[in-house]
Amino acid sequence: MSNTETQAVRTLLTGLIDYAGLFPPASLSMSQSATNYARELQGAHAYALGRFLCPVSRLDELSTQGAIVMPGTYATSGYQEMIDAADPWSVGAILDTDLDGALDAIDRFNARHAEADAGRAHIDAIEMKVDKPGDIDEALDEIPEDLAAAFELPKDIVFGGDPRGFVAALAGNSAACKVRCGGVTPDAIPSPGDLARVMVTCVTGDVPMKLTAGLHHPIRAEYPLTYDDNPPTGVMHGFMNVFIAAALLRARAIKGEAQTADILSETDQSAFVLTDEACGWRDITIEVGKLARARESIALGYGSCSFEEPIGDLQTLGRL
Repeated sequence: MSNTETQAVRTLLTGLIDYAGLFPPASLSMSQSATNYARELQGAHAYALGRFLCPVSRLDELSTQGAIVMPGTYATSGYQEMIDAADPWSVGAILDTDLDGALDAIDRFNARHAEADAGRAHIDAIEMKVDKPGDIDEALDEIPEDLAAAFELPKDIVFGGDPRGFVAALAGNSAACKVRCGGVTPDAIPSPGDLARVMVTCVTGDVPMKLTAGLHHPIRAEYPLTYDDNPPTGVMHGFMNVFIAAALLRARAIKGEAQTADILSETDQSAFVLTDEACGWRDITIEVGKLARARESIALGYGSCSFEEPIGDLQTLGRL
């Protein structure tokens, strides 16, 4: 660990960020996204990196353009040699086709990339949108148990709706509730109250959460929403706000939507406690072990099209 990195920061970050470079606002090419992921896996903060996220429709493209930088191959573009003993890439498949076809494509990808000479990678998760709770039941009947599933709530449920039916369908099924926390326009960002309502419902139902979109930065503040010239701006949720609030909820250190929304609304980074012994917000803290259990059981991680941005922000804040 660095001189400024505490055990709580390490615990918060471990496996936190799934890399979504293919998706907006970055929308990088497959070659660039794969190269970035391979580089970060060799970097000082590789422990914070989760899965490589890829649409099902682009898995063949990942196979052809990503294999050269996957473990088990020998890179020719200036990277150090990757040995067969390295862990395979962990890949999350984002459903953008029919489910039956997607599961076949996943099986083909996994069979191909079980061999070192093809580049070693394995899809162990699938994420998909649902319109109603019954869609979850139908999908879980088809998705094999060794594939972690996350189901994205409809926007109208996150924005002022009632998520209880969806959470009830997920409860007891080892599947996650996926929540979109932002986008490339301000109207894609749910309010602290809306996000708090979903989080409290998930924790009450003991349903893990997978977050995505709009969590590039540690602390809530106004940021550019795209990488364009003269981009739109919006007040984005901070991933420290979200994951510390989830941990405090899981540990029953806070209760209810109002307290959760207060933490989500916090804009002062010094209000967050991240020491070797404790984690929390202002005078509400839990031991680091409870943060670890929350990360494992209820607050799984989030997808980000940038890995450098969240890590760089933490360094700027003196947290890394």
